[in-house]
Amino acid sequence: MTKNAKDDSAVVVIDDDDDVRVAVKGLLESGGLKVILFRSAGEFLECTVPDKPCCMVLDVRMPKMSGLQLQEELTRADVQIPIVFITGHGDIAMAVRAMKAGAVDFLTKPFNHQELLDAVFAALERDRTRRSQRESISAMREHYNLLSAREKEVLSHVAAGQLNKQIAAELGISEVMVKVHRANGMRKMRAKSVAELVRMTDLLRVDQASA
Repeated sequence: MTKNAKDDSAVVVIDDDDDVRVAVKGLLESGGLKVILFRSAGEFLECTVPDKPCCMVLDVRMPKMSGLQLQEELTRADVQIPIVFITGHGDIAMAVRAMKAGAVDFLTKPFNHQELLDAVFAALERDRTRRSQRESISAMREHYNLLSAREKEVLSHVAAGQLNKQIAAELGISEVMVKVHRANGMRKMRAKSVAELVRMTDLLRVDQASA
């Protein structure tokens, strides 16, 4: 990973042990990362999640709200931040619960330094990918909203694999007009091929279903 890639990211560290927080901060900063420290889950919830690629290094056992409870709270609030759990008192059940809920890794203290760095970089890459996909889908949605009703109809049939002649018959318009609407729609969507249009249509459908 290049230095520039590191500079645009942040790692949130939440641990009630002062020594652990300081040690993790030093380790991550040695890897060129910006680190934000919190003593508890409650303290973190009072702040705003950085609007940049980020991840969380989270202790499991903490007073009032545990790391697993914070993970559940973030999921309910639809805050998508990759989590690397660290714990001195973990067990298989905890690890399975955390990983099933989407954690990137579950490390037991004392953990190997390189192991933590690798997990954090993997978590940051996951968040970069998520953000990139979100921006891409947002742009596709904007392009789709520029389509006329007829262009949307034609492109939906194109994405379904129908030929111009079939689309014309089904919509009751000439094949020439199908070609016109198809060309205009493809241009507005910035789709260079039918395969790309199909991919866009699938992504927009999934995005709509999850909204």
